[in-house]
Amino acid sequence: MLQFLIRRLIGAVVIMFLIGAFTFFLFYTIPQDFAQLSCGKNCSPENIAVIRENLGLDKPITTQFWEFMSGIVVGRDFAVGHCSAPCLGVSFNSGEFVWDSIVDSFPLTLSLTIGGLIIFLVFGLGTGLLAAWKRGTAVDKAVSGASMVLSSFQIYFLGPIVVGIFVFSTGWMESPKYVPFTEDPAGWFMGLLIPWAVMATIFTAQYTRMARSTMIEQLSEEHVRTARAKGMKQRYVFFRYAWRGSLIPIVTIIGMDLSALLSGAVVTEFTFDLAGLGRLAVESSQGKDIPATMGVMLFGAFFILMLNIIVDIAYAYIDPRVRLS
Repeated sequence: MLQFLIRRLIGAVVIMFLIGAFTFFLFYTIPQDFAQLSCGKNCSPENIAVIRENLGLDKPITTQFWEFMSGIVVGRDFAVGHCSAPCLGVSFNSGEFVWDSIVDSFPLTLSLTIGGLIIFLVFGLGTGLLAAWKRGTAVDKAVSGASMVLSSFQIYFLGPIVVGIFVFSTGWMESPKYVPFTEDPAGWFMGLLIPWAVMATIFTAQYTRMARSTMIEQLSEEHVRTARAKGMKQRYVFFRYAWRGSLIPIVTIIGMDLSALLSGAVVTEFTFDLAGLGRLAVESSQGKDIPATMGVMLFGAFFILMLNIIVDIAYAYIDPRVRLS
């Protein structure tokens, strides 16, 4: 298992280096004066020259690349001060270190992602297992029909409707907002409950269909039929044999959806007027803040790679044949 994990980590390091190199040269080789962007429109040539020197933009592109990559590992120095590792540069717009902006924005995005994931996994897998258990009955048909309808909704469509009903019309709930969990756990939960509920409504439908189909497929496997022929109880066969065999495709979808939730955070955050990593990415792009845009891209790539490693580890625990391969 340790060798399996080491191989995955080495592969992740290589991929991150390639992504970092591609991202750097993609942005820094475009015909644009970054010192001018940082200084603004009404800026004297002398000020532009000072900014170019302070940001290291007067150095050869290879030197800039080395300083950028090494700064991620050991940090680097700017005119505004020392940027500790992982250093992703200085924002052109705010003058703050990019990593600090990401750290400030990420807790909201992480809260949205993890909270929504837990809710739609519980309800999605639960209703999917129920439909598979009651296959062919009215319960199965009702669950399958509801999942088909709910899967057609989108966050930007369902979100305003839910807010309009439960916040503005009835006043039963407050507008979505983010309160740090360490400051007020109850406020954190209530502030994100509506976004979680909307995301869960949409994603639950997908997991219901997935869990139902994989469980029905596993129930027809030879080892499950053999367990039944030996006289084992239906409930034991269902959860001990069929359920574990159905986890591989479900874990795959979980990893993909976590990545989608992170990359699609901009839609959720703008729908509910929340300031997280998605909003930071959009505002950085619109403001031509190259360091901040690059930083968000690299952080998102790192997060997705870590999710893939976690999914690989889950594969290895579920199916030992993965470790042998």
